[in-house]
Amino acid sequence: MLINDKIWMAQGDTPCCLLLNQANRHGLIAGASGTGKTVTLKVMAEGFSRAGVPVFMADVKGDVTGMAEAGELTEFISKRCADTFNLREDEVEFGGCPVRIWDMLGDSGIPVRITISDMGPVLLGRLLGLTDVQEGVLNIVFRVADDNGMLLIDLKDLRAMLSYVSEHAKEIQSTYGNVSSASVGAIQRALIAVEDQGGDVFFGEPDLDLSDWFACAPDGRGYVNILNAAKLIQMPQIYAMFLLWMLSSLFDTLPEVGDPDKPKFVFFFDEAHLLFDGMPKELKDKIVQVVKLIRSKGVGVYFITQSPSDIPGEVLAQLSNRVQHGLRAYTPAEQKAVKAAAASFRENPAFDSVQALQDVGTGEALVSFLDEDGRPSMVERAKVLFPQCAMKAATEQTMGEVFSAQSGLQEKYGEAIDRESAFEMINQAHADAEANAKLAAERAAFEKEKAEFEKQRAAEAAKAAKEQEKAEAKAAKEAERELARQQREAERAAERAAREQEKELERQRKAQEKQAEQFKKAAGSILGTIGREASRQLVRGIFGSLKR
Repeated sequence: MLINDKIWMAQGDTPCCLLLNQANRHGLIAGASGTGKTVTLKVMAEGFSRAGVPVFMADVKGDVTGMAEAGELTEFISKRCADTFNLREDEVEFGGCPVRIWDMLGDSGIPVRITISDMGPVLLGRLLGLTDVQEGVLNIVFRVADDNGMLLIDLKDLRAMLSYVSEHAKEIQSTYGNVSSASVGAIQRALIAVEDQGGDVFFGEPDLDLSDWFACAPDGRGYVNILNAAKLIQMPQIYAMFLLWMLSSLFDTLPEVGDPDKPKFVFFFDEAHLLFDGMPKELKDKIVQVVKLIRSKGVGVYFITQSPSDIPGEVLAQLSNRVQHGLRAYTPAEQKAVKAAAASFRENPAFDSVQALQDVGTGEALVSFLDEDGRPSMVERAKVLFPQCAMKAATEQTMGEVFSAQSGLQEKYGEAIDRESAFEMINQAHADAEANAKLAAERAAFEKEKAEFEKQRAAEAAKAAKEQEKAEAKAAKEAERELARQQREAERAAERAAREQEKELERQRKAQEKQAEQFKKAAGSILGTIGREASRQLVRGIFGSLKR
């Protein structure tokens, strides 16, 4: 119940009030099962909500949704009002809180998604249960993805990136270190378990904008953001890693505000023991650092668990506002835990804290909050105030009204989107490589065909040249033979002509001889005549000469 600047949580010898200006110093709600932790959680959360402080809590058992519904003045509450809290019935204003229901598995509520890149290799390695060597390989995968501008949004992106790093292990070895196929295979197998637990729904976009959890209702009350974790708690690794991611994201994104009059946001870690089971020292140290420093950013962190021993001492030391319900001490280890829990309080001489922790009933607790000066108050054995909201789960009608009121956020987060990320980029790179390889193969085939063609053409040209050479040689030989034939013909013709000429000459000679013979004969006849005539003339001549 909110009274001015404090939340009236319980009533002992004096009222036990959580001061709003000390609420970011963190706190603890502890106690065995059935001792009233959920009621304490509701009282505290509704007090913050009425003060205008938005809160986050996980609904592990399914009954926290009752915060959306007004409580009822039962006979038990009426008796407590009179006997324990000195309240009149008209002083109790029952009413629900403005509630938003979120769901990591997409069953009932506004879908909650985060990206693989947002979670980071450390938390993801813890989620997958990796060894140091395997976590080192996962770190390399994230670094290669970051350096190459490949977003890791969902599990298929991470799978694609693991395959990519494995395929290029030799290339990246000198820059990032060794990547063994065995480690990659182990991570791939671990992803199967996460997928089976709903990781394929949880990892993706649109991813959660934490500013939506910092909102207040129109009437100024802070929204109570309830994570539907009834099924999620059966997947403790995912549940724990999501809460750790949320805590680290708040630390990374919020500005420093110092010590505000009231927290900007209050974060309840239910089933806190799941966060620290088997946690490596490096991660535990980071959580301790975050818990120490996130106070200055106006965030109050409250762990809810069965025993304070579930929480590491370094973290427990930071939890200043405590409500410790009853503890059971049947074994030596449990008795030791009771003594340690009692010793963590500022002692009250009026009672024995160790015995009181074993005696308190349901709805009772040992309570110690910080006072105005930031000092732990003396522990009080007190009865926790009843919540003004319903103690049980909300009715279907109330839940329908809640879902209707958050339709804007449902529209924002309801439809999953799958934008271009590592999976698409790597597939595109493979497709481009295949296309380039195909193109190179086609080019090589073309070049081969071209070479074969050139070779064939050269062979054909050589064959043609050879045939041409043969043809020319044949033509030359034919021409030579023709020339020889012509020469022979000419010689034969010349011979014939010579023979004909000889014959003609012979004929002419014979003709001449015949003619000469005839002429000789004629000449002889003529000469005889002439001789005789000449003889006579000569005589006469001679005598005649003489006469001349």
